[in-house]
Amino acid sequence: MTENSLYDKKSLLTITSQKIDWKEIVKDVVGFSNAEGGIIEFGIEDGVDCPKVNQKISDSLLVSLVNNINGKTNGVQISAEKKVYTNGGETILLYIRRSAVMSTTSDGRVFMRSGDKCVPITGEGLHRLAEDKGGYNWELQISNYSISECNPLRLDYLLRSLRSSDRVSNFVKEKTDNELLRYFALIGENNDLMTYLGVTFLGTQSQRQRISNAPTLQCFKYDEYGEKINKWTWDDLMNSPDEIIEQVWQTIPDWKESQEISDGLFRKNVMAYDKDVIRELICNAEVHRSYAITGDIFINIHPDHIEIVNPGRLPFGVTPENILHKSKKRNPNYANLMRALKYVDIEGSGYDKMYEILLQHGKNVPIVFEGDDFVSVKVFRRIHNSKVLELMDFVGKNYQLRQKQTICLGLVAMYESITARELERLLELNDSEALRPWLLPLIKQGLVISRNVRSRGIEYRVNSTLLQESAYRGTTSLKRIEDYRLKELIIEDLKLYKEAKLSDIRERIGSEISVKRYKAQILRLEEDGIIGRRGSNRWTSYYLISSLKEQ
Repeated sequence: MTENSLYDKKSLLTITSQKIDWKEIVKDVVGFSNAEGGIIEFGIEDGVDCPKVNQKISDSLLVSLVNNINGKTNGVQISAEKKVYTNGGETILLYIRRSAVMSTTSDGRVFMRSGDKCVPITGEGLHRLAEDKGGYNWELQISNYSISECNPLRLDYLLRSLRSSDRVSNFVKEKTDNELLRYFALIGENNDLMTYLGVTFLGTQSQRQRISNAPTLQCFKYDEYGEKINKWTWDDLMNSPDEIIEQVWQTIPDWKESQEISDGLFRKNVMAYDKDVIRELICNAEVHRSYAITGDIFINIHPDHIEIVNPGRLPFGVTPENILHKSKKRNPNYANLMRALKYVDIEGSGYDKMYEILLQHGKNVPIVFEGDDFVSVKVFRRIHNSKVLELMDFVGKNYQLRQKQTICLGLVAMYESITARELERLLELNDSEALRPWLLPLIKQGLVISRNVRSRGIEYRVNSTLLQESAYRGTTSLKRIEDYRLKELIIEDLKLYKEAKLSDIRERIGSEISVKRYKAQILRLEEDGIIGRRGSNRWTSYYLISSLKEQ
């Protein structure tokens, strides 16, 4: 098994040698505890997947391991058991539960599991982690209300929905009613009292009013002058979170407006705001907000965009720059329940889904902003490029692309010509290796082609053959011009104007071509002895050497 954010493996010598590095062991335990929990398997050497033949684990070693860790940590919940492999070898599986409080080493150090490493948390990070732990505590807090006091209609609906969901295993569906509710953390582990999460989904209005920070929502509509012209509110605690999502979609008329795209035989009605995008936005706001603080979720509808504003900051480790890939469950039981009810897809895929839908409709991707005590997500109403919509519609009907490739193709088409570095930035990737699974399948299928641009590395664009097959009717753009043609245009410009600055050349030929591409081709022409330069920096001008020789 590969080491990741939920699993780590260590040699048995780690806990059996004469000099045991307990600081390193408890660092990993605390890191798992502060993150999502996990497993450390002791008895697996580096580079192998199973223990040595007939490796045996004594019961005393299990007890010693647990006791030492408990004595060297605070706020950690662990258990250990043996695992026997087919070759007869044994290992220790150390189970670490996600902690409801901040876990520390006995000397006060704090760590967090990130990927396959544990990193120290200091300064501002401690405040962020404490805020996340407060949210986790909220959903598991026990109320004063028994499950027998809940709204019976909601209870019946929720039990039926969970047992009919294809996202709930048959083993879970076969549980008794209370066992099923306990599995989804809607009632306490050792009693029939509803948790705060249970009251939120199953309680009455008066019960929700008596727990802190149950989710509420307000929606405002503004005109082009920024004046408020309409208002809808769900702040009376009459509704459960899933009911709020449905009512927001059904009540607000702006979602139902559409725009017809028509060009020749191509006709398509595009909703102003896709239903799945709206549901994902509201559900993400409900699931990932911090319930350690008070505040409503706000939807602000403007003429050209909507903005959802959520109280609190992003979960620890998540930023606007990595939100497309970073999966972090601030309220894991809330998230698991909403997934089972089919309001969200696989954990962490909400923004992927929004990117895919918006790009398929020729719209810009969401803009995420994190303030001091809020997070906002902005989604635009208008179609940025209707020709991209036509292209993506053709590709969707004729090619089988995964979500990653659909998003990547949409970005390449939207920008017409884009470098690998720009794609990495837009897709929030760290390097070219991370870009490969997004881009390589498109190149292999011939949907995207590349070319080398000296000053900018590799540049990508949609294959012109695909544009022809899809009857693409976009405007002609110099962004797709070949390098040799750009060189010819620069030479022709200098023949006519004798001497010119780069900015003037670019203005006359086409400003849609980037400055970097002009610089790259001018440098090549200089190296070939075709053009020369005078001055430096902003006063640099270029002239055609061959024309001087003719004079």
